[in-house]
Amino acid sequence: MRDRAQNVIDWCRSLATLSEEPGCTTRTFLSPPMHEVHRLLGDWMRGFGMEVSVDAVGNLRGVLPGDGPRLIIGSHLDTVPDAGAFDGVLGVVLGIAIAEIASSREHRPTIEVVGFSEEEGVRYGFPFIGSKAFVGTLDRGSILLAEPEIREFGLDPGEVPQAHFSADSTAYLEIHIEQGPVLESLQLPLGVVDAIAGQSRLEVTFEGQANHAGTTPMALRHDALTKAAKWILQVEKYGTAHEGLVATVGRVHVTPNASNVIPGRVHVSLDVRHRDDEIRHQAVRALVPDAFPGHFNQPAVPMDAALTGQLARAVEAAGYPVHHMTSGAGHDAMIIAPHIPSAMLFLRSPGGISHSPLESVLVEDVEAALRVTQTLVCDLLKEPNA
Repeated sequence: MRDRAQNVIDWCRSLATLSEEPGCTTRTFLSPPMHEVHRLLGDWMRGFGMEVSVDAVGNLRGVLPGDGPRLIIGSHLDTVPDAGAFDGVLGVVLGIAIAEIASSREHRPTIEVVGFSEEEGVRYGFPFIGSKAFVGTLDRGSILLAEPEIREFGLDPGEVPQAHFSADSTAYLEIHIEQGPVLESLQLPLGVVDAIAGQSRLEVTFEGQANHAGTTPMALRHDALTKAAKWILQVEKYGTAHEGLVATVGRVHVTPNASNVIPGRVHVSLDVRHRDDEIRHQAVRALVPDAFPGHFNQPAVPMDAALTGQLARAVEAAGYPVHHMTSGAGHDAMIIAPHIPSAMLFLRSPGGISHSPLESVLVEDVEAALRVTQTLVCDLLKEPNA
């Protein structure tokens, strides 16, 4: 199993060389290098008996027929600019490795591995094109916007409705790097995700009076940046005081933004996340009492309790500690979960680093994920692990 784990890592690093930009990994929605990604992974899957296709939005799909329920294992194949080698791709490659192990078994569930298209949202500014098409929620406007790239890739946008998942699908599993420091801080290889946090995103403006920095006494100033700075500290204090809440001011735009002018106006962003939507809404009301009702609001998405329980038991049965956690980042699983019982397994991210060329995984953690998923596959068939 250690050799298989190393092979998974080698595959991910090899796929990272297939990029739109030399010297770094950038692979956006239906870009030319995705053809080679599909070819290489498709050849691997066909080699041990999977039926392989690419649907109308560019989801790579391989099906290993079995005599049990259909388990879908998936994640995404697109990347952010200058990405690492494991975000998304690791989950797809692990899925293929699990299917390859299962292919030698006399009895197995039907396993479908899906490499989703455009999870990151880099090309058009909105994510989850592949997984939304997979569950039938991709709107017509999105299809029209993506139509030129779909045709250029050799696909037919008129066939998007056929991208829908099979009716016999009973479970979806996404294996993903954590993209954060929690598991490493706990010295744990794996985490069982109970929910994907809801998100609120707002823009807040502070008004002051621009004036000369040298001639305006401190007591007579109306400094918008000072107001913003005090509020930013309140955001930090509030987030720290409420368990599980994260609140971030990530962007600040100062006007007129000159070293010798007192700031007259400051625009800042606010990002608030929590697995409990009411706690998140309370935070927004507390921090921005007059928040515009139409601000970005993504509800939290719980994972399926029964399947998550099975996954936790598989972690324990494979000999690893069970740690339940919330995903602060969005994943294809949040699109799939309302339609198919879904679960997520996190792998530790060394250094907590992701969306960076420094992103990495440990071979022993990949081995742990293989062992746990193999145990889960056996559990879905109600037979002992071989």
